Amino acid sequence: MKYRFSTNIRFVLGLIAIGCIGLTGTSLAQNPKMFPTATPSSSGSPETSSKAKGGTLSSADKAFIKDAAKGGMMEVAMGRVAEKNATNSEVKNFGARMVKDHSKANEDLKAIAKEENVEWPAEKEPGKWKSDKDYMDAMVKDHEKDLAAFEKEAKNGSDPKVKSFADKTAKTVREHLEMAKEIDAKLK
Repeated sequence: MKYRFSTNIRFVLGLIAIGCIGLTGTSLAQNPKMFPTATPSSSGSPETSSKAKGGTLSSADKAFIKDAAKGGMMEVAMGRVAEKNATNSEVKNFGARMVKDHSKANEDLKAIAKEENVEWPAEKEPGKWKSDKDYMDAMVKDHEKDLAAFEKEAKNGSDPKVKSFADKTAKTVREHLEMAKEIDAKLK
């Protein structure tokens, strides 16, 4: 009787052990990242990941980033000149708004460009204008062109981050355009 009882316990303990091993294997299969292993396709280096990711951006998205960066930096540079040199207070305030809003947009875009491994363009000197009216005329034309480009990217872009940036920034560009038209209409 004693021998038979210990055999049953051994049998039950064996079944429990097999069950535990089976459950452990099942849980590991459901969560393989618990014990990661190196794969030949990834070295685990963040630089390699971002370079590989940067290669997925379409040429149109890259072109948009570069054009938007150039335009944004030019808006900031011209806005600084307008803040300093404009004679009309509304034009000065508009210039200050361009510096503030486009600096923020440039920071957001620069983060995307860095993440996507897109080269950031060099800054250029701001254009010269003879009067507040010339500056505001240029701002109307520039914001009309920019609005069309941002709306096109927001609608047709292939990268979700770039599309989101374009959509969000298009709203600000639209506000700038309306402000520029209003101020421009008042100037002679």
